[in-house]
Amino acid sequence: MNNQNPLTAKEAIDSIESAVHTESTLRRAHATGVAFDATFQPTGAAIPWSTAAHLQQTEVSAVVRFSHSSTSSKPNERLNPVKGMAVRFQLADGTFTNLTMVNVPIFISKTPEAFIRLIQAFDSSSTWSQRIDALIHDTEHKAFASILKELKPFRNFESLHYYSIHAYFLKNDDLERQAVRFEWQPLPQNDLDTASNSMENELIQRVQQGHPVRFRLLMQLAEQGDVTSDPTIAWPNDRKKIKAGILTLNSLRSDNAESLVFDPTVTIEGIECSDDPVLLFRSAAYEESAKRRGVNKDD
Repeated sequence: MNNQNPLTAKEAIDSIESAVHTESTLRRAHATGVAFDATFQPTGAAIPWSTAAHLQQTEVSAVVRFSHSSTSSKPNERLNPVKGMAVRFQLADGTFTNLTMVNVPIFISKTPEAFIRLIQAFDSSSTWSQRIDALIHDTEHKAFASILKELKPFRNFESLHYYSIHAYFLKNDDLERQAVRFEWQPLPQNDLDTASNSMENELIQRVQQGHPVRFRLLMQLAEQGDVTSDPTIAWPNDRKKIKAGILTLNSLRSDNAESLVFDPTVTIEGIECSDDPVLLFRSAAYEESAKRRGVNKDD
């Protein structure tokens, strides 16, 4: 990788493929998971901040994919504590927007280059002492200790909280902008212990048996001084959170949403990406990953 020029998406995906085993037809991260058709019922509470269609008061359809962070087609779900929840809101006019979240509120690196350095340090030829050194001595990985504290014990996908990590800007009818971060909050009835041999099968079983699986969308409102460009820094816990709506899983998707690309930079009128360099880099990285597994990113 050329350290004098900005990292390219090709270099990033090449580095991932060199460092860890990947499958040619699967995503280069969060390779396996399970997908559902869903509906999102907005509360209308977000209207003062955004004109986005899915945040008004009309129900919209959605596709939801839960995943393990591993690049493997057969991940050990307990040894991969970072889980993903990606949601595509499908709007009546044929457009869509995505929220791609994980179960920790911050990212490990504040630049794409620092993240790829970490991936390279964790390749199969490195020792654990080399990996720990990379985490300790690279100042851009200062969030590692905080992430470890945030990783809570888990039993299933449906009882976890998921966070956007990155900030976005909402825009209202008066063109006023408000920085926010998003969170999926599991509703209490999700916390049902169901015996199953995998997290995917447990969730499938619950949905197919008619047990409601729902998440509340929360919007954390930034205040003056809250950083929007650094995903390693959490905003204070006392920031106001708006209850924007309820997502309900309806049915298992037979295609597992394999043809979809949950690019977190795909927004619609009323929502804009922040100046976070990791967020802005992800679009090209998702496109490169999709191309290598034979998927058109615009589908």
